[in-house]
Amino acid sequence: MKEISVSGQKRSETGKKASKLMRKEGLVPCNLYGEKKGENGLPEALSFAVPMADLRKVIYTPHIYVVNLNIDGAEHKAIIKELQFHPVKDTLLHIDFYEINEQKPITIGIPVKLNGLAQGVRDGGRLALIVRKVNVTAKYQDIPETLDIDVTDLTIGKSIKVGDLSFEGLEMATSKEVVVCTIKATRKSNAAAQAEEAAEA
Repeated sequence: MKEISVSGQKRSETGKKASKLMRKEGLVPCNLYGEKKGENGLPEALSFAVPMADLRKVIYTPHIYVVNLNIDGAEHKAIIKELQFHPVKDTLLHIDFYEINEQKPITIGIPVKLNGLAQGVRDGGRLALIVRKVNVTAKYQDIPETLDIDVTDLTIGKSIKVGDLSFEGLEMATSKEVVVCTIKATRKSNAAAQAEEAAEA
């Protein structure tokens, strides 16, 4: 996985009013969750803020990153757990980070990359990518930047499901029944099939 460094500052004030003021100043409110838990047994968050300008390269990208957070001089290695956007303006409102323990596996969505020219496409069909990311569980050191899937032998009407995938060191966390990609029939492929049937007849 790619790594990127981001610096932030602890925030003492939380809540909607404080967060709104931060956003006006070009800052994004963030929380960092880890193994530390409060008295109620729930994960305890470290609240901090990061300039939006420093987050663009992390948020608006197809890549996944391990984020090296520097919060008031303290170093934390984390991944993005959740992003919150404004429902209308689509501006970034909040980020939750999850701190990585190098000895423990994490679950994260990995982008899917389809490789090869599918047989079904050569026969006139259309290759459709149904899910762009598949969740996997592994130690972060073992997680690849993409899940490379060979579609060369995929024919019209056939699909590849998560249950068909196998990668060394990775455990699939997405349901096995989820379709990753499929070859859909087109007018061209239907016409070719009809012509072939007519020829055989």
